[in-house]
Amino acid sequence: MRLKVTFVITGLATGGAEMMLHKLLQAMDRSRFEPTVISLLSKGEIGLRIETLGVPVYALGMRRGLPNPLMVVRLARLLRRLKPSLVHTWMYHADLLGGLAARLAGCHKVIWGIRHSNLSQTQNKRSTLAVVWLCARLSGWLPVAILSCSQRAREVHVATGYADERIHVIPNGFDLSHFAPDTIARASLRAELGLQPDALLVGVVARYDVQKNHLGFVQAAAQLLAQMPQVYFVLAGTGVDSSNAALRVAIAAYPGLQARMHLLGRRDDVSRLMAAFDVLASPSHGEAFPNVLGEAMACGLPCVVTDAGDSAEIVGNTGRVVAVGDMVALAQQLLQMLQLPAADRTVLGLQARARVQAEYEIGHVAELYQAFYERVAAEK
Repeated sequence: MRLKVTFVITGLATGGAEMMLHKLLQAMDRSRFEPTVISLLSKGEIGLRIETLGVPVYALGMRRGLPNPLMVVRLARLLRRLKPSLVHTWMYHADLLGGLAARLAGCHKVIWGIRHSNLSQTQNKRSTLAVVWLCARLSGWLPVAILSCSQRAREVHVATGYADERIHVIPNGFDLSHFAPDTIARASLRAELGLQPDALLVGVVARYDVQKNHLGFVQAAAQLLAQMPQVYFVLAGTGVDSSNAALRVAIAAYPGLQARMHLLGRRDDVSRLMAAFDVLASPSHGEAFPNVLGEAMACGLPCVVTDAGDSAEIVGNTGRVVAVGDMVALAQQLLQMLQLPAADRTVLGLQARARVQAEYEIGHVAELYQAFYERVAAEK
């Protein structure tokens, strides 16, 4: 008999947590599990992708902001109808509302999901921090277990008051058949951007968000350009385009930078971009387990990252790590990486891919989730 698992997630717009849920469902053994997904907001693009896997997706249309208590009742009715063996919630609002609704529906096997590691009061919404505070107080009672995607996130939440003994860590996973080295991508992206075939490219792939620190990266890019005038920068992600006034102003503050900076906005060919870069930069203030690093490494790309979340653990000795917020050091490490002979960068990139293969391959990670679900379901 298949185990019925219902995933409750805050929303299904394109993002790291949402993409990881899609990858997990794609790899899930349907002979053992019968999954369904509930989005508190809309189906979004990822919800539509999940439906193509044959997984039912329900959207409750909740408005953003503070949780609506009425949503608990609506969600409980749906869960009562679905009759899951266990409920796995993803992200804070879903943890709170999904956990309460599951209990109301008579399902006591609730697993919470933690996918964030920066709880700074200046870099998070007050409503989010309020939900985190409430979740911390309920964490010893409401969920039977809590899954964190990173060790750093685990530590941060324990310090905030989450029940230490209930938190387990399972990392994100990556499809190495989709994210892989591609020599054709290198030439095609440079041709698309009107650059020479041997142009050096530093890439940043992230949605525009204060946690991702795009404005800090502009400072690092200007410092790097002053020492390496031949370098170019390619930034991709939702909100990272010419309509972004804050980004435009930041770039314009540095003479000559605008001509070297390509803002591509949201792209559907991220694996192609990764395979075309010479190095990936991650200037983030806050991460838990950044998908972009595993994707870049799987494409054979060395990374220079801030020590946000589990970034340092992910790249290991295949990349470079600087302190969070230190854009001078980020620029210097990017410079050193780009000054390496191309053959040496290729070796680092292949070591990075091998690391993802050994530690974070999606089939292996999906089995960690599946074994965890079966263990929780079997517990009295």
